[in-house]
Formats: sequence, C-alpha cells, structure tokens
Amino acid sequence: MLTEVLTRMADARGGVIGVEPGLVIDPDDSWTPAAELAREPHTLLGELVDQTAARWNAPRHVGAALFWKTYGYWHTLPMALGWALDGRVPIMRLADTYFKVSDAGVTIAATGVTWASGDSAPAAIGGALAESQRPLVRALSAMAKVGERTLWGSTAEAIAHPLTQIERADYMGLLKEIGKPVDGLVEPAGDGYFRRTCCLWITLPDVEACGSCCVLRPQR
Repeated sequence: MLTEVLTRMADARGGVIGVEPGLVIDPDDSWTPAAELAREPHTLLGELVDQTAARWNAPRHVGAALFWKTYGYWHTLPMALGWALDGRVPIMRLADTYFKVSDAGVTIAATGVTWASGDSAPAAIGGALAESQRPLVRALSAMAKVGERTLWGSTAEAIAHPLTQIERADYMGLLKEIGKPVDGLVEPAGDGYFRRTCCLWITLPDVEACGSCCVLRPQR
C-alpha cells in the first residue's frame, strides 16, 4: 500500500519526490551510501551543507538546517506514512541506505528494507531515527553550530506533515510513542500543527514563514 501511495505522489509531482516510490534499488554510480554522511571528518556532509547554503545565499548554520529539513523529511516520511496507512513501517538500516542529489533536494532509497508492524512499530521508528539520523544530527550541529533540537524539530514535522496532509492519523500519539528526541516538538492547531522549533527558513530574505512556523503560533 505504501509504495502505491508513493508512486501516486511521484506521478502528481512530475517525478520530483525525495524517496524512491519502490523504496528498494540496485544502486548505480549516481547513488552514494548514506553511511558516508556519517563518516568522520564528515567531508561529504559538509559539502552538501555548503551547497544548500549557497543555493539560498544563507549562512552555514541555516544551510545545515535546510539540508536537514529535506533529508530528514524524506527519510522519515515512509515510516510515518506506512504506520498511518496499514501499520507496516519500512526500516532502512543505515548500512543499506543510499541517497543522491535530485530535484527534490535529495532522493533516498535502500538496497533492502525490513518491515515493523503492530505495537512494535513506533519503537522501530525510534530505533531507525537513533541509528540513521542521530549521527547526522550531531555532526550537523557540531559543524554548523545549529541546535540539535532545531534539527529534530524537522524530523518531528516529517511525522506530522504527512499525517495531516496525505493520510490523516494520530501524529501526536505516534510522536508520544516514539518519545524523545521528537516528542514535544510540534503541537496540534485545528486541522494542522505548529512547530515548537524553527527550521530557519524564515531567516532568509524575502520569504514567507512556513504555515507551521513557530513564529506564527498564537501567543498564550
């Protein structure tokens, strides 16, 4: 079911999507192992941050936050969406995950996935975030001086967004079951949500705030 929904998303976007709809690939030379991003001294990760910063004429810490907003979103979305659709969550181990720069920013896939389901699915998502995202979040924070909480806010939004815009489901319940570091970083607001951290997009000149931006949250 998940791959069918991803295929429809890709078709609606003219193929511009940040995850391979089938999830699994036989990588050619255009793909790079995601583990290379976690490899010290993080040269490749730094290059991608610098490219993102240059694209938006942004400071390096903003480039790091915007790179993560893209990478984290597409890595997280299949897990959140799979949970919402039929309770089956695809887990891409870091050693099996590949990426390439694309019109979507990056596109992610894997040489193989395992599937978690039932009551164990939220814990499996948490485990995938710990294995595949935490090393990159820590590296980005250290190299670009951007807060880890800011970066994890984008991962939390990558759970809330598809479950409000693609397949409505209890994203707050899922975030709570996953727990830290993503629980508590978004809050419901009507049919949508607000972030409790900023992705830093709003710091760019001549842009409008994202609809979920923390700066738009009503004052209490």
